[in-house]
Amino acid sequence: MTVATPSMRPRVPHFSSGPCAKRPGWNPQALADAVLGRSHRSKAGKAKLKRAIDLTREVLQVPAAYRIGIVPASDTGAVEMALWSLLGPQPVTMLTWESFGEGWVTDVAKELKLKDVTVRRAAYGELPDLSGIDPSHDIVFTWNGTTSGVRVANADWIAAERTGLAICDATSAAFAQQLDWPKLDVVTFSWQKALGGEAAHGMLILSPRAVARLESYTPPWPVPKIFRMAKGGKLTEGIFAGETINTPSMLCVEDYLDALEWAKSIGGLPALHARADANARVIADWVARTPWIDFLAREPALRSNTSVCLKVVDPAVARLSADAQAAFVKGLAAALEKESVAYDIDAYRDAPPGLRVWCGSTVEKSDVEALTLWLDWAYAKAKDALAKAA
Repeated sequence: MTVATPSMRPRVPHFSSGPCAKRPGWNPQALADAVLGRSHRSKAGKAKLKRAIDLTREVLQVPAAYRIGIVPASDTGAVEMALWSLLGPQPVTMLTWESFGEGWVTDVAKELKLKDVTVRRAAYGELPDLSGIDPSHDIVFTWNGTTSGVRVANADWIAAERTGLAICDATSAAFAQQLDWPKLDVVTFSWQKALGGEAAHGMLILSPRAVARLESYTPPWPVPKIFRMAKGGKLTEGIFAGETINTPSMLCVEDYLDALEWAKSIGGLPALHARADANARVIADWVARTPWIDFLAREPALRSNTSVCLKVVDPAVARLSADAQAAFVKGLAAALEKESVAYDIDAYRDAPPGLRVWCGSTVEKSDVEALTLWLDWAYAKAKDALAKAA
């Protein structure tokens, strides 16, 4: 098999699923107005943090009654805050179909040691059964499985009349997929995903029902300081007005503000969705005409438009041992990185061997189109090497 070296290269080779590509046209000058060398509790610092919250509400179309807070430790920190502070008074249903969801199961069952926990699992590429979940249960799930490329199609399966809380890790869905706010009580994400912000900061969004739980329930276990959101039966409102629990990086705050302003400038949430959809469609069209590759997600309606996960289905590769298959796919990713064509597109370490291409809105469609040509090139080279070694 011979494939000519493509003449077109991605202008930006950043296809990592986190931290993700910066918005088009980004450069360090975008951070020139950062509040540096000042306290984040200064008037200027608090104004920047409040602006980040307000712009998040505007761009993400968060209902006015929901609180939005900037919290430490990225999306993981935001999810942990919710789990440690809210779970306990009611049974819990955990939904998991990839590594991050499985991590939340570990926290709830082994760290918090909750007894009344139902776990619904599915293999990579599939969703668990979402039907018939008891509306009195708290639900914990990822909207978009970052390491499997499988997302929920909607939130119709969550009962509108429920007494449990729906806690949603939306880190690779926010700004790219339509979130059903009335069905969600806790939503978390990090700046480093869909808007290409910098790492280490998370966002925690609480519905009025979640706030009511915080104010009426005190967990029986010690809650670390950085997780505490209520005191004396009252929500700590300052967290949701820019008074962060620990010291944020004001440089990262400025970068997030820049990304949000860019999102507004291109048309807001509908434009962000459209860009991610268009990028994912490029991959889908390529997969449809390429016999050696397929999606890890089985059902088209459940395929992510951000963390697009792929598997090699060539029978010659499938006959190899598991280790050899993994090496073959890693070789594809390594060849593209060596050419400075695509960085960090290996499958996640806990996922089946494959490729993972970020197609969120900060990625340009033309770069995804160029990447598909190079994927064909890398595969042809790897297949030739495999034939010679046989």
